[in-house]
Amino acid sequence: MQAVLDKGYTAPSPIQQQCIPAVLAGRDVMAAAQTGTGKTAGFTLPMLERLRHGPHARNNIVRALVLTPTRELAAQVGENVAAYSRHLDLRSDVVFGGVKINPQMMRLRRGADVLVATPGRLMDLAQQNAVKLDRVEILVLDEADRMLDMGFIRDIQKILALLPARRQNLLFSATFEASIKKLATGLLHNPVQLQATPENRTATTVEHVLHPCDMARKPELLCHLIRSNDWQQVLVFSRTKHGANRIAERLSQEGMEAAAIHGNKSQGARTRALSGFKAGEVRVLVATDIAARGIDIHQLPHVVNLDLPNQAEDYVHRIGRTGRAGHNGHAVSLVAAEEHELLRAIERLIGNPLPRQEIPGFEPTVLSAPPLDLSGGRGRGGGGGGGGRSGRGGSDRGGAGARRGGAPSGRASAGRPAARSSSSPSARPRSGR
Repeated sequence: MQAVLDKGYTAPSPIQQQCIPAVLAGRDVMAAAQTGTGKTAGFTLPMLERLRHGPHARNNIVRALVLTPTRELAAQVGENVAAYSRHLDLRSDVVFGGVKINPQMMRLRRGADVLVATPGRLMDLAQQNAVKLDRVEILVLDEADRMLDMGFIRDIQKILALLPARRQNLLFSATFEASIKKLATGLLHNPVQLQATPENRTATTVEHVLHPCDMARKPELLCHLIRSNDWQQVLVFSRTKHGANRIAERLSQEGMEAAAIHGNKSQGARTRALSGFKAGEVRVLVATDIAARGIDIHQLPHVVNLDLPNQAEDYVHRIGRTGRAGHNGHAVSLVAAEEHELLRAIERLIGNPLPRQEIPGFEPTVLSAPPLDLSGGRGRGGGGGGGGRSGRGGSDRGGAGARRGGAPSGRASAGRPAARSSSSPSARPRSGR
């Protein structure tokens, strides 16, 4: 309770109101919640309460395991667990790829009451007998839909095989599509199903606006918007890693401190860029979708879609970086004629058209164009980098993960729907470990 007060919490969010009693009662939970609704506290607080009454972890033993799809999300959840448990005699740790494994192995010798991990690095540790998972009392799959999208199903299945049969299971997902329901069927026992908000709906605290623009003029329009509106903290989403690098360089040349974050960056570079952005030293952070669910910045005011995402669901996750915890947010999308089909998919998903506003001097001259080639070609776009690579990878497993991480664009776009149609989630391709 002291830790909750220290964080400034005064009343539980809707998902916390539903989740905390269910977890305290020992029930399995299958929950759908918008990003930014407080679900991490929803599962962590009751989990800590249950763990504090049992024997402490030692000798490489893990008592509660939280699996996340990306390094950034693992670090974020780990920070929250540490903050919530600061006044308890419980030990927590975080492990993910992109950094040396030996220090993680040394820390885990003492055991961990709560371990937050990405699947690939956890498997590496388990294969080296650095962690014992046969005493896990509580398993949490956070952002389970994202883990399936990124091809982690095989690692998840291997991890499940290392866990005891009797345990509490908590599954959190932004969507409950067929593959998630199939995973839940084999994982959860008589679960409580929670849904704090309508599926795939955007937060009411976010103001949306669409600026029509020619593809080639997107970088120029972005610079104009940041400068003319005096935006001091802006998260920009690019479709590709190369596009993210290019727009960060352009912004820096224009005198606006900017950094890029994506799967090809080293973990050190990603951590420095994110830390600088949170501290206000970096004015603009340009990211691929690897950051869509792994960045939690208090009162982030502006999110800009330089490119619309290949998958409409990712629009919800991207703009969910703003308007969090009841604060107001501003989501801007720069949309070219080539992205018309992507826009239609987003508007169908969220159930509302995006308000359109032309910016004087940047009115589009191309009013119709063939759709972007997202099936493995280079795309047609000059704005954020076209179709190219998805930037989803590099979420786990050391330097190799960073090198292997960038999935071919066919896998991240046109290939993903094909994978979704499979009757088994294990048929998904691996997009990076």
